Amino acid sequence: QVQLVESGGGLVQPGGSLRLSCTASGNIASINAVGWYRQAPGKQRELVAASTSGGITTYEDSVKGRFTISMDNVKNTVYLQMNSLKPEDTAVYYCNVDLNIRGGAYGNVYWGQGIQVTVSS
Repeated sequence: QVQLVESGGGLVQPGGSLRLSCTASGNIASINAVGWYRQAPGKQRELVAASTSGGITTYEDSVKGRFTISMDNVKNTVYLQMNSLKPEDTAVYYCNVDLNIRGGAYGNVYWGQGIQVTVSS
């Protein structure tokens, strides 16, 4: 069984920074790709940032230049560094990990439990 645990959310003033972390635990052989999504009240969940294990990244247009996704393959942890935060970044953020199970199936997708990020003065 694999679990994803997120941390690092909270309340921050506009212009501030937060770093979200998502750690995968369990019988993991390797990680193929990771992503961070967010869902604001009344809106659909959207992709914020994603990265392959090879380091190819993609970002939603509104966060380009402000957010950075990164991975620590030793710790099986994915990070989202968020700088210059704006009120419109307020949402529940979810990590998403595509990984291979040791001795098992390839390409299993797991979601974190979600963590609140609130940007407000």
